[in-house]
Amino acid sequence: MYIKQLQIKDYRNYNELSVQFDNKVNVILGENAQGKTNVMESIYVLAMAKSHRTSNDKDLIRWDQEYAKIEGRVVNKHGSLPMQLVISKKGKKAKCNHIEQQKLSQYVGNMNVVMFAPEDLHLVKGSPQVRRRFIDMEIGQVSAVYLHDINQFQKILQQRNHYLKLLQSRKQTDQAMLDILTEQFIEMAVKIIAKRFEFIYLLEKWAMPIHEGISRGLETLKIQYKPSVDVSEEQDLSKMKNIYLEKYEKTKTREIERGVTLFGPHRDDLLFQVNGRDVQTFGSQGQQRTTALSVKLAEIELIHAEIGEYPILLLDDVLSELDDYRQSHLLNTIQGKVQTFVTTTSVDGIDHQTLKEAAAYEVKAGSLKKIQ
Repeated sequence: MYIKQLQIKDYRNYNELSVQFDNKVNVILGENAQGKTNVMESIYVLAMAKSHRTSNDKDLIRWDQEYAKIEGRVVNKHGSLPMQLVISKKGKKAKCNHIEQQKLSQYVGNMNVVMFAPEDLHLVKGSPQVRRRFIDMEIGQVSAVYLHDINQFQKILQQRNHYLKLLQSRKQTDQAMLDILTEQFIEMAVKIIAKRFEFIYLLEKWAMPIHEGISRGLETLKIQYKPSVDVSEEQDLSKMKNIYLEKYEKTKTREIERGVTLFGPHRDDLLFQVNGRDVQTFGSQGQQRTTALSVKLAEIELIHAEIGEYPILLLDDVLSELDDYRQSHLLNTIQGKVQTFVTTTSVDGIDHQTLKEAAAYEVKAGSLKKIQ
């Protein structure tokens, strides 16, 4: 899978841009604050219908403009697919093959991307929220059902929290409504957790040998899903529901006192262990980076295994964050099989065949031109 053509209009600092890309490696060069990351982000947003940098879509629209538009032509095993996303202050409109998609969950997954940016190094040492977002974005790319379920879950969670606030402030006293909302909440929660268990199992399967390779056989990586309720992957959905109901009965009074939902997928986390030790707490910076890199490379293989083709890889200013050995490992892994975009201020000091054979572009003040 690769993106052949990209057009953006009134996106971030770009007035208008139309560019053709090579189906192997594309290096985007330029000084900081010229718009390198904005090009990468636009590709990501075209695929995922949301940014990896901001949750506020209005940030994506060029100053004083009504809307931003991203268009791309993606080539996959089925042929050539035109995609379009229009972001306005009223919301988003997505088209695939010139047909408007009623739901974004139907749109996402037509173009698969893996983004690796400096903030992804926080996947290991950052907050649980970072890791939950990572899980949801990645599963959502290969499962429209999961994307739909997570959206439904968020709506129910919002309603439940709102009702708990009303009970807390005594504006409501009817706990029967809370029971109904909890039933709906649990229904969605267990589906999400079952899918997350399955995803983490596959991710670990791909990440373990990659991590072993990068660490020259000295380290073993384990990835574990940490639910906020005492459920496990061996249990079926009905068993999980019963455990959730027990948890609800135990925490009901406390939830009403606090006015917030205290358990569920929105409170779960991931645990990364190297040689049996928690990398987040006890790992060196090198181990944390190797773990993050292994997970990102595992994502590429996992998506390939799920959909039968490689996703597009976006390496945003990340090569400079990795030492020579990890750089080489990353570039060797992608060589010749994954369309890759690399942003950097300079390729000096990166001596690798992959970059020598790459198409090169230069960014200056919101304009992009091919230089090689």
